[in-house]
Amino acid sequence: MSTTPVPGRSFELDYPQLVGQYKKYEEAQAAVDFLSDQQFPVENLLIVGANLKSVERITGRRTWGTVLAQGAISGIGTGIFVGLMLSLFTGGQAAFLPVLLVGLLLGVIIGTLTTAIGYALSRGNRDFNSMRQTVATSYEVLSEHKVAARARELLSARPEERAAQFE
Repeated sequence: MSTTPVPGRSFELDYPQLVGQYKKYEEAQAAVDFLSDQQFPVENLLIVGANLKSVERITGRRTWGTVLAQGAISGIGTGIFVGLMLSLFTGGQAAFLPVLLVGLLLGVIIGTLTTAIGYALSRGNRDFNSMRQTVATSYEVLSEHKVAARARELLSARPEERAAQFE
């Protein structure tokens, strides 16, 4: 029997069964590590994040000043890239710095304009900056049906599992 993962089937189990449920990913990872230490065939396991929720952290207010500054900052990287590309096609080392500066200036102008246009078109509907993340509220350890009973038996002997039963 080959242990090489089959492309497209790496995240699938045949008839998966729940062998443990945990509040934190680290707890699920520790359970799988325990099973590995017990010589359990861990290639028959999956850790699945369950009950997903979206969390959005507001990082600040959006104003014309912050929008223009963000546009200029994002244009710096593009401008340096454009300047380097332009300098490859112009002759001599003497022209390198002026061409790089022109590319940088163009990048800042274009970055500022594009973010300003986007902000103007939003008409104030989203006047804040934020970061968004999807997180799981619990984690399940699933096993192939043929070894699920053995996984449950091994996990039930774990001191952490017995303590969790009394919570």
